[in-house]
Amino acid sequence: MDLKKTCLKVCSLCKETGELIKHHQNQFSSSDIKEKGIHNYVTYVDKLSERTLTKELLKMIPEAGFIVEENTIDKKGEKYNWIVDPLDGTTNFIHSLPIFAISIALMKDDEVILGVVYEINFEECFYAWQGSKAFLNDKEIHVSETSKLDNSLLATGFPYYDYQRLDEYLGLFKYLMKNTQGLRRWGSAATDLAYVACGRFDGFYEYGLSPWDVAAGAFIVKQAGGIVNDFKGENNFIFGKEIIAANNKISDKINNTVKIFF
Repeated sequence: MDLKKTCLKVCSLCKETGELIKHHQNQFSSSDIKEKGIHNYVTYVDKLSERTLTKELLKMIPEAGFIVEENTIDKKGEKYNWIVDPLDGTTNFIHSLPIFAISIALMKDDEVILGVVYEINFEECFYAWQGSKAFLNDKEIHVSETSKLDNSLLATGFPYYDYQRLDEYLGLFKYLMKNTQGLRRWGSAATDLAYVACGRFDGFYEYGLSPWDVAAGAFIVKQAGGIVNDFKGENNFIFGKEIIAANNKISDKINNTVKIFF
């Protein structure tokens, strides 16, 4: 398989589907918004995007299966599986806030080998494939060079259904609020990770996430020179529902801080 060629095809697919999403943004009403869980929303646009993406991804690798958010396809691959979030940041999308993205990763066996995150509003496509550098709209990107936690700008996400670790989360949030340049919460984990990859954020942490939220973005961070792990400092961040991503100079500092509270 020519991974570069496949990756660029996925980029083009994301851009085309992004235009479809923007076209429908002002056409749906509150009756089109469904609650699939506590504070977890879906619209027909999410499902339309997912069907569009999976149809074309099937053409690229017919034997591949899918791990998808909206369950529009039920197919598992023996070797290859696409991990797809058709609209990461649905709540932002519903409220016309300008951070939401398409996230697509390709997994071979248990290893991600390709990742694309397309932030739709700013038409920014972040991507990488196994053995490549990381790119943003054809330009090579790299994680930041910030070496002190005090000088770092971090991103996080607020838990919206799993509150069992809320006290720990708030303790960590309070500490980092006092000991960094600031914390941001965009509402799209895929975009947060892409921003770590290009150096806009120095690090990102969150719990309660799903594979389609993080698989592509985490891969791009690593290809951009960053470090990604779970809260224990191990590699179970795709399916383990917790993730820390940072540049290689403050990764240990963030990990050690998270371990104090979790």
